[in-house]
Amino acid sequence: MNIPINEKEHKNIINSSHQRSEIYGVEKKRIYSKKILTENELSSIKIKKQRLIEFADPFIDSLYEILKESGFIILLTDEQGCILKIQGNKQIIRAAQNVNMKAGAYMDEESIGTNAMGTAIKEDVSVQVTAKEHFITAYHKWTCSAAPIHNTDGKIIGTLNLTATSDKVHPHTLGLVKSTVKAIEIKLRNQFINNQLVDTNQFTFAIMNSVEFGIFALDLENKIQYANDVACQTVNIRRRELIDKHISKLIESWGVIEREIEIGKNIRNEDVLINTSLKKEKFSISVYPIKGRGDKTIGIVISVREMQRIFNIVNKYTGMQAHYTFDDIVYKSNKMLEIINYSKAVSDSPSTILIQGDSGTGKEVFAQSIHNASSRSEHGFVAINCGAIPENLIESELFGYEQGAFTGAKKGGHPGKFELANKGTLFLDEIGEMHVDMQVKLLRAIQEGSVVRVGGEKLITVDVRIIAATNKNLLNEIDKGNFRRDLYYRLSVIPLQIPLLKDRREDIPLLIKFFLKQKSLKLTKKIPSIDKNLLDQLNKYDWPGNIRELENFIEKIVNLDGKISFNEFVEDNSNEKSSLQSLDLIDTQVLHPIDFIEEKLIIQHFTANNKNVSKTSKSLGISRNTLYQKFKKYNIT
Repeated sequence: MNIPINEKEHKNIINSSHQRSEIYGVEKKRIYSKKILTENELSSIKIKKQRLIEFADPFIDSLYEILKESGFIILLTDEQGCILKIQGNKQIIRAAQNVNMKAGAYMDEESIGTNAMGTAIKEDVSVQVTAKEHFITAYHKWTCSAAPIHNTDGKIIGTLNLTATSDKVHPHTLGLVKSTVKAIEIKLRNQFINNQLVDTNQFTFAIMNSVEFGIFALDLENKIQYANDVACQTVNIRRRELIDKHISKLIESWGVIEREIEIGKNIRNEDVLINTSLKKEKFSISVYPIKGRGDKTIGIVISVREMQRIFNIVNKYTGMQAHYTFDDIVYKSNKMLEIINYSKAVSDSPSTILIQGDSGTGKEVFAQSIHNASSRSEHGFVAINCGAIPENLIESELFGYEQGAFTGAKKGGHPGKFELANKGTLFLDEIGEMHVDMQVKLLRAIQEGSVVRVGGEKLITVDVRIIAATNKNLLNEIDKGNFRRDLYYRLSVIPLQIPLLKDRREDIPLLIKFFLKQKSLKLTKKIPSIDKNLLDQLNKYDWPGNIRELENFIEKIVNLDGKISFNEFVEDNSNEKSSLQSLDLIDTQVLHPIDFIEEKLIIQHFTANNKNVSKTSKSLGISRNTLYQKFKKYNIT
């Protein structure tokens, strides 16, 4: 606030103070303060006002250095006028103490009458009160110059006062007080701003540390100014060692990226190699320029994601996860108990497993259960049907491809199943359907633990546990030249044979009960009652389609509310077999190419099964996916 600009204004302030003192009942000849705190009360007040004292102390010390030979004392009060600190000429301090002007005494007008400190608080002005201007006639030898101290909200939090004998009065004294108070207020404001910046930074840092990917913030010289916790963990380097490091020390290809940024190209989800403290690793990065005033770039933010984390997310949302466990397998037979115990024992082994068994026996259920019982269960279970993918695409599906590897290749390339299954399990279903040329590349990848993307040159190291499955007798396929012997031995380190359903008949009643409940829930129908005679027939039937055939038949029962006879089911199957047996296939007197014979055979089976794909694939002994590939090969519609 401003000091009174003329004598008249000054007298108006003093007179109003005198009037208030008369109203308050302050005795004209008493200089003693009505209110003085005890030592304990003063200590309590000082604790509450510690921030004000700490901010004012250095300025009081500086002021004392200037005035220590001048006969002045310096007083600091709170917003109520309580003296918190006195410093200065010892003789003047003793004289002031004689009239109870000491720490703990209140200098507000109500307690002591008109004085500079009380007036500064009451009027919110900087003021000088000298001798008779005090509303005390018995003692009027003092001159006091005081100014209110404001916080950042403009609220008075105290006063600073200079006091001496009246012969020392000088207008410059008040100016000195005002300039000192101004410095205190500037410090308070700067501290407030700094606190806000710290709070904002802490808030920002907390946000950046809460995300699940790494963040680097760069200045205009491409030096790292900030790295969140995940970024430090990602590169395995401490934050203090990263600060001021040029980003090219981590990302060697940064020069190329920087040029792309300069021409306005967006860098999103680009695969780059980053130098960690241990080795070079591939990460996915996105780059975002930081814009300031006038759309001027003032820095760069880089987000870094581990490829393995990305693969895990891809696997999660594309269904590449194992859902079944050993607890989901329905059985009570000793044969199944032995196989399950054996499977559990080898679940955590890194060795390859070859699961053999007829169609419908549950080979993939066992593969998923083995994965979920292993230490790899937190990572992906990636399945690929080797018989369902055309020969010219199987390599890119397994090993991935680089950008531009072939027409239609995605920008940035694409990871293969081996990369997606890194740290997890790769399930190769229908391995017996894989072409011999591809078997050579698969064997190399398994033995070397690395792959090369189609169109690429770099070896990508992978840590994958292989589980293969087939319904074929691979030893017979080896004799026919359809399967490589070396791959067979590499896959069958741990062989696992799943029994036919007819060889575990004691499990059939449990499976019937299980599927009845499951299909009723799926179809939102009541569990139908089944005739005892039908149950006996189901238990005695050989189920050539195994568990899958039983499951489908139970679904038919639920759909028809149990109103179906087993003879109808048997007749359907027998009609299918007889129609195939009556086929007049190929004229054996004429030599035909293999493709011609295969095409003829497929058409005849397809026609005999009334163009039912499921029945045709079953009668041919191949999968539906393989049958579709044959349709495409021979243009069968």
